[in-house]
Amino acid sequence: MTFNLNNIIRKNVSTLKPYSSARDEYVATGANMVFLDANENPNNNGVNRYPDPHQRSLKSAIADIKGVSQKQILLGNGSDEVLDLLFRAFCEPGKDHVITLPPTYGMYGVLANINAVENRQLPLTPEFQPNLEAIEKAQSSSSKLLFICSPNNPTGNLFNQAKIEWILANFNGLVVIDEAYIDFADIPSWATRLHEFPNLVVIQTLSKAYGMAAVRLGLCFASEAIVNVLKKIKPPYNVNELTQQRALTGILDQQTVQEQIGELVRQRTALANQLKGISFIRKIYPSEANFILIKVDDADLRYRQLMENGIVVRNRSTQTLCENTLRLTVGTTQENKKLVNVLTNIMKDG
Repeated sequence: MTFNLNNIIRKNVSTLKPYSSARDEYVATGANMVFLDANENPNNNGVNRYPDPHQRSLKSAIADIKGVSQKQILLGNGSDEVLDLLFRAFCEPGKDHVITLPPTYGMYGVLANINAVENRQLPLTPEFQPNLEAIEKAQSSSSKLLFICSPNNPTGNLFNQAKIEWILANFNGLVVIDEAYIDFADIPSWATRLHEFPNLVVIQTLSKAYGMAAVRLGLCFASEAIVNVLKKIKPPYNVNELTQQRALTGILDQQTVQEQIGELVRQRTALANQLKGISFIRKIYPSEANFILIKVDDADLRYRQLMENGIVVRNRSTQTLCENTLRLTVGTTQENKKLVNVLTNIMKDG
């Protein structure tokens, strides 16, 4: 299938002239410059100036680490902002639709509702893999976005590579692969294959493996053409200066990042093994993320019991294919030990 980006951009976006400031044109260091363009308070306190609207220093570091061009990067106020920009750029309210594959990340559906865009939900197979036949039947000329979460939330598994390749080759809109948990999986990012698929968009975050959920930084990797469309509609200063500074420091400390990832993966394996001794756990699903999905005898009961013992987990029982399941985030050694002890005591108490 031949993909043409111009066929899926909203008409008002394609003709939009974005907001532009003098800082969009200014690319020097700022040394000895007098800034009288933005009506800022001139008294220097570290945050009196507007941040770089293009996050050049941060993008440069990300490009080196991820192996992509700076022109293939868009940064957002969390990945949720990036996802929202995709809806606003490519989906005509009340006309177009997106495809999601439940069970999956809930914000796709929320954003569809906010933007008045139909969400066609096509459940995964019992093995938690995409149903290619259903996708082929559901798409039409109004299909603009298809969301793939891999490793998937809440199931923790990776989607089959051949199935994703088929979707990329046969879906006539953008295929958005959400890789929030990719750092915990032993496979390369789909961002390394942007040159192969013009309709591929990859979303990542600093909230998980990088331990910076509070700074709210989402990463989008796509073709330069797609990034340019999104840049037209993003707020001019959507990533603040404090976030840019903290994110740059964090991503440059790759030794700490990789050490923490390795430890979380080891703790994930250890926790999964310890959970096997809890009799009311019916199934422990394999995970490539920093969480484990378990099926229990009564999720509502076990959720309440854990809460009463000071442990907060996520009850996913209302999601498709997830009856009586709980999602457990992998914590520190001490936190995981407390979880197992509490579960053991609950089991002993009957």
